[in-house]
Amino acid sequence: MMKIDEVIVFLLVGIALFSGCVKDEGEEGLAIAGSTTVQPIVTRAVEVYTQNNPDMKIGVQGGGSGTGIRMVGEGSVNIGASSRELSEDELLKHPDLVVHPIAIDCITIIVHPSNPIEDLSIQQIRDIFTGKITNFREAGGPDREIVLVIREDGSGTRSTFEGIVMGDAEISNTALQKPASGAIRFTIARNENAIGYLGIGYLDETVKAISINGVSPSKENIRKGEYSISRKLYLITKEEPLGKTKEFIDFILSEDGQKIVEEEGFISVRQDA
Repeated sequence: MMKIDEVIVFLLVGIALFSGCVKDEGEEGLAIAGSTTVQPIVTRAVEVYTQNNPDMKIGVQGGGSGTGIRMVGEGSVNIGASSRELSEDELLKHPDLVVHPIAIDCITIIVHPSNPIEDLSIQQIRDIFTGKITNFREAGGPDREIVLVIREDGSGTRSTFEGIVMGDAEISNTALQKPASGAIRFTIARNENAIGYLGIGYLDETVKAISINGVSPSKENIRKGEYSISRKLYLITKEEPLGKTKEFIDFILSEDGQKIVEEEGFISVRQDA
C-alpha cells in the first residue's frame, strides 16, 4: 500500500499546472488539493487514470482539508479533497460547493509498537488528550509519561477526532502538532511514549492501533458501524462537475476506482464492494 509522507506531492505536472488548469480543464488538466488522508487514494487513482489517458495532466497537492475546501471554493483548483464535512461557515462562504463521498475511513488511536496497551475507552482517550491523564500507568499501561501528537488546525482528521472524541473538551496545549498524517506516524513510530490518531489508510507495522471500548478498527467493525470514530472521505467541486473533472470523479467511484480505495486501506462506498 502506497504511503505519502510529504505534505505536498505533485504528479506529472509542475507548479504551472496549478495556475493554469482551472481555467480550461479540458485542455490543460486538473488540479486537486486538500486532505493528506485522502491523498493516497487520489495519488494512486491519478497514476492509474493517466495510464489510460496519457494526455491528461493532474496535479495533486496536500495542505489539509481546510486548504482544499478553500482552494476549490476560490476556484484555484478543480477538486478539493476533504476528510470532513463542510462547516457552516464554509457553506455560507461557498454555497455552490458539491461534495462527493469516495471512501469510508476511521480514525485509529495509535501508540508505539512496544506499548502493551491494547484498549482504551473514549473517556480515557479524552482524559489523555486533555492532559488529565499524563502517564500510561493511569490507563492500565506502562509507567511512561505520555507525549501527545495531533494534527494542525484545519485538518479534517483533527476536526473529526475533536468532534467525536473530545466534544467540548480542549486538547492539552502540550500536544505536538504535525502537518500531515505521515508525520504523525513517523513521530509515534520513533517515540515509545507517544500517542496520537491516524486515518486507517496510514496504518502500517511501524505503529500499533488500539481498540476503543473493546472494538478494534477492523473493516468489518467499521462497515457495521460498531467502531466509534468513523467518517466519510470526500472530493469537493464548485458546482456539479463537468468534463474531465466529472470523468476523474466517476473513475474513483467506479469499480476499478473503488478497488484502489480498498487497496489503500480504506473502505469502498459502493454497496457491491
